Amino acid sequence: MPTLPSSNAQAAREAVAARLRELMLDAGLKGQDVAARCGWHASKTSRILRGTTPPSADVIRAWCVACGAEDQAADLIAASRAVESMYVEWRRLHKEGLRRVQEDFYALHQQARVCRVYVSNVIPGFLQTPAYATALLSAITRFQGTPNDVPEAVVARVARSRFLYEGNHRFVVLMEETVLRNCVGDAGTMAGQLRHLLAVLPLASLSLGVIPLGAERSVWPLEAFYLYDDRRTVVETLTAEIQITQPREIRDYTRAFGELTHSAVHGDAARARIDEALTALG
Repeated sequence: MPTLPSSNAQAAREAVAARLRELMLDAGLKGQDVAARCGWHASKTSRILRGTTPPSADVIRAWCVACGAEDQAADLIAASRAVESMYVEWRRLHKEGLRRVQEDFYALHQQARVCRVYVSNVIPGFLQTPAYATALLSAITRFQGTPNDVPEAVVARVARSRFLYEGNHRFVVLMEETVLRNCVGDAGTMAGQLRHLLAVLPLASLSLGVIPLGAERSVWPLEAFYLYDDRRTVVETLTAEIQITQPREIRDYTRAFGELTHSAVHGDAARARIDEALTALG
């Protein structure tokens, strides 16, 4: 699995193997019983349970049937397939520059009717001004040491904003108040970005919530994540992009988004937080 560091790949395989083991034990079976019911050698069952042999979709279906847990097959197949592409290092994605990844995100936004976003670090790309995006992508390029195609990447990144105005798209954004205070670029760049947020707040396609400093919360600050309808979650860490398609994990992120929403303020209260951050810039 070339897109995954070996430790992450193995951890993901072992997670799938652990769930298969649970199904086996819940059914009161042993490894040799599963092998006999599925018609393969007992050593194959052992390799699957150790996480050394990734199970195919057909193997997972047969396993679930043998354990009387057919309803678990789809979720397990999704989890197994996700191992192949779930964790990709940014340096690998950006080996030829940032533009291509920005174009990939454009396609995700184009396909999604509802995009729910939580950010704890920077403004989401589709709400960024060109100046803010230039400052941010320039910093990322310097940090990663990847090819500099920032002007082209900025064009591709800012292009996503068209979906705020075109088509049947809905954006629900939650941001920590610190995002409004983190100065990306100089003060003028940040002021322009905050004024842009105030300008787009009235759009019918956008719901913007701000989680105030000191707000009572049931979910702690998380890494930034994007929920595309109910079919994909993208989590952004310092070193990698994590693509999640497993239904159970998507439900967890959806639940976390709902909990974070309870801590956020909207409408005039959100506007007031942005105004305060703008005033603080002087």
